[in-house]
Amino acid sequence: MAEIVAGFGTSHGPQLKAPPPEAWATRGKADRDSKGLKFRGGTYTYEELRELRADFSPEITTEVMRLRWDSCQQSMDRLADFVHAQDVDVLVIVSSDHKETYGDEWLAPFSVYWGDEVAHVPFTQEQLDAMAPGLAEAATGDVPDRTIMRPTHRALGKHIIQSTQAEDFDTGATEVIPAGRYENHTIPHGFGFVYQRFLGQESTVPMVPVFINTFWEPNPPGAKRCYDFGRAVGRAIRSFPGDLRVGVVASGGLSHFVIDEKLDQDFIQALRDHDAGYLTTVPAAEMRSGASELRNWIAVAGIADEAGLDVTSADYVPCYRTEAGTGNAMCFLTWERK
Repeated sequence: MAEIVAGFGTSHGPQLKAPPPEAWATRGKADRDSKGLKFRGGTYTYEELRELRADFSPEITTEVMRLRWDSCQQSMDRLADFVHAQDVDVLVIVSSDHKETYGDEWLAPFSVYWGDEVAHVPFTQEQLDAMAPGLAEAATGDVPDRTIMRPTHRALGKHIIQSTQAEDFDTGATEVIPAGRYENHTIPHGFGFVYQRFLGQESTVPMVPVFINTFWEPNPPGAKRCYDFGRAVGRAIRSFPGDLRVGVVASGGLSHFVIDEKLDQDFIQALRDHDAGYLTTVPAAEMRSGASELRNWIAVAGIADEAGLDVTSADYVPCYRTEAGTGNAMCFLTWERK
């Protein structure tokens, strides 16, 4: 039977791919113009958020931002070394789609890709020029320098679909990646970043992409449903016939676009403690905007718990970019069998 040998979780926000201070400040300008910043169940303008929270000015000096950039790069280098050391035969990557690939015509809570391969396509200059300020500088970190057809594990993907369906999950099955926002049928950035930053552009390790609708109303799954789905995926992988070494990945998060260090630290501790009680009761009001990607981590925590894996390292770096505490809290975490 297949063995789940290890797992890792990684943030994939733009601040990991475009260094401060200029690039972070550009994204901060977008925050200052926002009227829809989500924090602890509320929605605020930038001015309202700044009145509500402490002054984060000390967190956005050039020196602090550069220290946090360096810390993130070092953590990702260590995570890349960890991934290569596992010598996996396939990666099951759990991430969200920002309507890059699936639009309003298809928003299943859970979907699994089971085709033979998937395109990983670079952006055109026209597409980069049309992106919001600060995103184009980072987007090139998610894509290769040419179109690469990345192998996927059809049989394992199909097995996960059928096994989870047998456990009463209406898992979506997708055999073809649609044209998507960029009309290029590419895998979205939550998956592409894993290859570009950790596996290496030329990696031939196959994947099974698992999509969770973390962002979009009306049907993002609740915390318990994500955890239970992860446990079911873990059982499916372990029941797959064949001598496969499988790695699992959570891509996205943690809290953003408003950083909430308490939420993040409580969440990481729950991962360490195998605290299913906490992980299955994270309120939907806490998982909004970018923090919605906690759902990916909850699902992979379920896989890890099913496989008997423990958290063995967790680097946490809150990367602030405005005085109101907006930005992206980064986490780089490993699960192993002790």
